[in-house]
Amino acid sequence: MSMKLHHRVDGPAGAPLLVLGPSLGTTLDIWEPQLSALTETWRVLRYDLPGHGGSAPAASGLTIDDLARAVLDLVDDELADDDEFAVGGISLGGAIATAIAAGEQAGEQPKQQATRRTGERASGPRRRVRSLVLCCTSARFGEPGPWLERAALVRASGVAQLAPALAARWFTAGYDGRWVTDMLDGVDAESYAACCEALASCDLIGRLPAITAPTLIVAGADDPATPLGQALTLAQGIPGALLRVVPGAAHLASVERADAVTPAIVQHLGGDSSHAAGMRTRREVLGDAHVDRAVAATTGFTRDFQHLITRYAWDEIWNRPGLDRRTRSCVTLTALVARGHLDELAMHVRAALRNGLTPDEIGEVLLQTAIYCGVPAANAAFAVAQRVLTEEA
Repeated sequence: MSMKLHHRVDGPAGAPLLVLGPSLGTTLDIWEPQLSALTETWRVLRYDLPGHGGSAPAASGLTIDDLARAVLDLVDDELADDDEFAVGGISLGGAIATAIAAGEQAGEQPKQQATRRTGERASGPRRRVRSLVLCCTSARFGEPGPWLERAALVRASGVAQLAPALAARWFTAGYDGRWVTDMLDGVDAESYAACCEALASCDLIGRLPAITAPTLIVAGADDPATPLGQALTLAQGIPGALLRVVPGAAHLASVERADAVTPAIVQHLGGDSSHAAGMRTRREVLGDAHVDRAVAATTGFTRDFQHLITRYAWDEIWNRPGLDRRTRSCVTLTALVARGHLDELAMHVRAALRNGLTPDEIGEVLLQTAIYCGVPAANAAFAVAQRVLTEEA
């Protein structure tokens, strides 16, 4: 079953990708409480379920694996085939994330799914899922009967009439979650019913041991929809999984107790903090336009090198406290002249201006290189610097 899910991407262009799915009856906005914290270190892709938010409706016969393949199509549009990503979700979105993480180890790797579409043959397992976050979800959502009954009910009477009952399951008594329950108004009834059928047939328990990604399981202590026993099944089935039980929270713990859930997710994901810090410095020194071009030009072949220089040059070195950025620019200009790296020199003349050096101070640095690096090297450097300073004037 082929489908295109509406989605949105937020966060720094060069950051690692984090894919987040919503619960049944909600939209990608369900992740708003976590978004600002996560986009500090991640490029966050949030998607809508079929018939929810901006996604087109879906017909009956939907399965969790159908939804997982649709999400992987979004990932393939964002990343090279072998790039890693983190994935998570709430309730139904968590089951989709579980299927993705389990499927890549069990012969259904994202790479293989992509290559089957082009007739190529994958060369072996590619474990792309670097981290997994499961919020108030389950490997099996109880017996099929109640889900099929709910599917029949919404087909007959619509989705909005479920709001009072769902609010009581989503939040503890007294919590005002109307901004979430209001999302039900725009949900397509047939698509909601199809998602109910997907939950009715969902059984991922046997696939849990295949998951190798570090996994955080978040459970609401008062969750009647996916109670603690179901969270324990996930924690016991996924090797090394960490279970965090959130007191005073029902099914949408990430909304009701964002104060507890957001830090837990951030800590678990960790992000590539060195990469994120390096990317911020790289943008501050070189400018967004240059970094955006470099990111856009990154391929699978050059990706590791780009990560290397971002982490080690732009964080480990440029962010050390021993020298300020003006001084580091002076040192860098000198080293580039000494080695004759004129293309890099042009880039770092611009960086020196951004770091606060004046054209006269840049000239002084290059004059110094005439003595210690040689007159021919300095002569070429002055020509490059003059061109850049003219362009930047």
